[in-house]
Amino acid sequence: MDDLEGMTTGQRIRHFREHAGMTRPVLGGLVGRSDEWVKALETGRLLTPRIPLLLRLAEVLKVDDLGQLTGEQKLTTATFTKSAHEALPQVADALAKYPVLTSGMTPVATTELAERVTQLWELWHGTKRQRTAIAGFLPSLLQDAQIATRLLDGADRRVAQRSLAQTYHLTQLFLAFQPVPELIYLAGDRAFTAAQEADDPHAIAVAAWYLNGLLRDSGQQHEARVQLATDTAQLLRPDATTEDRALWGLLQLAAALSYAKIGQDGDAWHYWDAAQRAAQALPESYVHPFMIFGTGMVDAFAITMHANLMHGREAIRAADQLDLSAMPSATRRSFHYTETARAYHLRREPVATVHLLRKAYDESPDTIRFNLFARSAIPELRQSGGNTIRAEVDDLAHKLDLTG
Repeated sequence: MDDLEGMTTGQRIRHFREHAGMTRPVLGGLVGRSDEWVKALETGRLLTPRIPLLLRLAEVLKVDDLGQLTGEQKLTTATFTKSAHEALPQVADALAKYPVLTSGMTPVATTELAERVTQLWELWHGTKRQRTAIAGFLPSLLQDAQIATRLLDGADRRVAQRSLAQTYHLTQLFLAFQPVPELIYLAGDRAFTAAQEADDPHAIAVAAWYLNGLLRDSGQQHEARVQLATDTAQLLRPDATTEDRALWGLLQLAAALSYAKIGQDGDAWHYWDAAQRAAQALPESYVHPFMIFGTGMVDAFAITMHANLMHGREAIRAADQLDLSAMPSATRRSFHYTETARAYHLRREPVATVHLLRKAYDESPDTIRFNLFARSAIPELRQSGGNTIRAEVDDLAHKLDLTG
């Protein structure tokens, strides 16, 4: 980038921070440092951070090339922060190509497609190594669902489109945080298109949630992703059916997380309150069958909200009020334990941070393996965590292949 020419690392960090619309307190909170630390770094009073913290800055600022922060040779964050699943080539190949229709080809029955999709959701939420569990089934399901939507007509075709949209969701979840960003976007876009072709508000709502998350994780198009959630919510009738209410609440949560991501406290909690009211109005003990929306999910995401808003103490307090073991999803339990670890990391409490990362690993090795916070925090803790946690951190680093 020509406008970065001649800038120091601190000046480049300031450039990307201001481009992202972040204040110094927001950036500092997201990387576990104070606003004064950010100021000192930007003004040259601190030396360039070590690789683990530099990677965390790059992740938060959405900079894929560390050379853009340091002014040195190209160095992609994927090299350090993203791991590739062993089945990635097979799933990527299945997503990237379209099946060719031949004479005599018959579509799989829509009931069979729906049953296979349901089984994969059960594997996704019910196993500790969910990516491994679904990887072998995704290529054939992608092909069969694509063929069905092209050969069927009328109502059957719309039913097949719903199954195809969910298959793309599962593919996007498998690909998430792996070094294939173009395919992650492709899965999200195709899922939304399939949901619209199904002409089903429920399918469109789920697709909007996943597309919102994709844009949120990439730091892109804040206004567009909030509008996507709120506009899609208008397609639902939360007073009509339980599923409408659950998915309406899910989209309020999507908007809340979007606002929290950019530090807009008031708007974030306004939409979170709406999501919580929707969840509390659901039948007792209800959770959406594959989105897992319910009171437990809304309360657990309060940890993420507080952490993104730099409220480390409040995030820990929110976590203390939850029983994450009751959440019916191994990958969600692992994620929320990792988010709680992030809250303790903000408070500079390494012992609690490592303990919770270990709990996250025990819940789901596949989830924490592809978690960007975990993959940046563990190398940092190996360098600065002290002898008390050294053995446990080294063990986690070995398990997640972060010892290099």
